[in-house]
Amino acid sequence: MASNHFRVAIIGGGLAGAVLANALARESHIEIHVFESASEFSERGAAVGLGINAEMALNQILPKAAAMLDKAGAVLMNSSRLVLGSGPEAGTLIFDLAESDPGRTVHRASLLRELLAPLPRDALHPNKKLVTIKAHDSGVELTFQDETVHQFEAVIGADGIFSSVRDYVLGGREAAKGHSASPAHFWDCRNVVPFDKAKAILGDEHFKLDRQYSWVGDEAFLMHDVLENRTMVQCVISGIEKDPAMDPKERKCSLTREGLEESLRSWLGGPIADGMINLALDQSDPSRYSQWEHKSTPTYAKQHVCLVGDAAHATTPWQGAGTGLAIEDAMVLAALLAKVSSAEDIESAFRAYDWVRRPRCQQVIDSSRETGRILCGQSGLQADNLRGLLAPRWNFIFGLDMEIHKQDALDKMRKFQQK
Repeated sequence: MASNHFRVAIIGGGLAGAVLANALARESHIEIHVFESASEFSERGAAVGLGINAEMALNQILPKAAAMLDKAGAVLMNSSRLVLGSGPEAGTLIFDLAESDPGRTVHRASLLRELLAPLPRDALHPNKKLVTIKAHDSGVELTFQDETVHQFEAVIGADGIFSSVRDYVLGGREAAKGHSASPAHFWDCRNVVPFDKAKAILGDEHFKLDRQYSWVGDEAFLMHDVLENRTMVQCVISGIEKDPAMDPKERKCSLTREGLEESLRSWLGGPIADGMINLALDQSDPSRYSQWEHKSTPTYAKQHVCLVGDAAHATTPWQGAGTGLAIEDAMVLAALLAKVSSAEDIESAFRAYDWVRRPRCQQVIDSSRETGRILCGQSGLQADNLRGLLAPRWNFIFGLDMEIHKQDALDKMRKFQQK
């Protein structure tokens, strides 16, 4: 590069790609382009939770993050209340998580809309399915299905759990197979319903405060929280999946009342299950999905290409940390790429990013999986025991010092540059 100006391609226009685009757009020497394979930029799924770590990282990226979240209809939670939903102690409070630093819940589509709004229109490219990645001396060549070819100094894969950029980074499709996404042995179903309907069915007492409720029980877990400026409620039913399909095309299957009642047979007649079943089925195509994850990933970076979000570290949702990890990724990458002044610096930046992010993200993946087993009653259903098991599990997630984390990455980048 003749100067420190360089072009970055972001592959994938979901939340991870949009957050990263916002982070890099603030750097005047970086020209960003976001490529989305679908015909429009969109997010599938219901809501995401943003813990204190996610909000702190977002504040590092966007100077007006709080206003953006308000426009997206995010609701500040009083806390996340864990309650027993089945067994002899059904209805017993386990504990309130994050009372001093409550997080927010926000609809995925609404958050993506607000993240895309400030980005230059000419930087957003729908209908661009990536076909090949080819490295050369000065950067990376991308070929798309429409036969267009683009040159970039850096490429960042934000293309989800079954990422094609991940295959490239891990040495090709065959080499990547050993680290592909695989079943986590849980399933979940979700629906978003009007606030008044949820309140009428689940009971006024659960909506006196804007609080996320998590119900722990026998081989299953139920959750409901408030969205869209208190006009909608997300309802989630999850459970243990003992014999998951190994083909990702079979992750989705139809949801029936009979199936839900069988999964929640020991919950029926208790404080929450009957109403949640009715709400889960109140949609045109009720379906359940297998949860998949990346159990291991040897690297997030290869020369001038790296991975963020689910493309790097897909995790189960049990600790509500997936979106937060993607926001942290963007924060760290922006700090590193802000210091890039040559083509060689890009590789050093991506190596430093991998070095600082991969251990944390793998810790979350492993912790989330085990947390799911506890929340689904696999360690018993005694409230006192569950308090001891669950209360400390979010400390390392919420407790990350963002400034130290960024500085660790910058220090490592300098060491790589000196070699």
